[in-house]
Amino acid sequence: MKKLLILLLFLPYFGITQAPNRFDDEVLEIQKKNDSVWDASKPTLVFTGSSSIRMWKDLQERFPDQQILNTGFGGSQFSDLELYLDELILNYNPVKVFIYEGDNDVSAKVRLRTIVDTSERILSVLQQKKQGMEIVLISPKPSISRWKLRGKYRRLNRKLSRLAKKTDGVDFIDVWYPMLDKRKVKQDIFIEDGLHMNTKGYDIWYEVLKNHVN
Repeated sequence: MKKLLILLLFLPYFGITQAPNRFDDEVLEIQKKNDSVWDASKPTLVFTGSSSIRMWKDLQERFPDQQILNTGFGGSQFSDLELYLDELILNYNPVKVFIYEGDNDVSAKVRLRTIVDTSERILSVLQQKKQGMEIVLISPKPSISRWKLRGKYRRLNRKLSRLAKKTDGVDFIDVWYPMLDKRKVKQDIFIEDGLHMNTKGYDIWYEVLKNHVN
């Protein structure tokens, strides 16, 4: 009876534990898609991270003078990206990489210290394996569906900004405040789920990021 009670206590923990290889199939498909269009002779910029990157369908069209690969994979966290640094970034020998993670981390109640520690390891590995590559951390964005977590997002953004400032070759880009209307998130820049952006949302991102891309 005691063993059964212990098992029941741990069931919720087992239920939320994520398989470390849960993105293997999706990452393989991303590789196949990008390998078919990538020109290794040209300088490459990689955009990677969670669904806000994955769903930026006209990313290359917005920056026609650059070769850009989109290796975003929806639902990912910093810890997921850490498992696929070669497949999603380093194998394409980029001169610059833009990383958008942290959005799902906060929503999944990952501790901020854990998020920052993971991001710091990612930066270290990338810089060791590809010296001279510029790295840009894009701040987690505000959204309608996760507005109640805005305090945690702001704290994470401050921590990521400080991490970038103390790390050579790393920049931090704030998309949080450009997406606000005074103290509230803009309502007309999202699709129906209140989380993912429509064209107006990506217009804001384009304006914020364009100088860093070009």
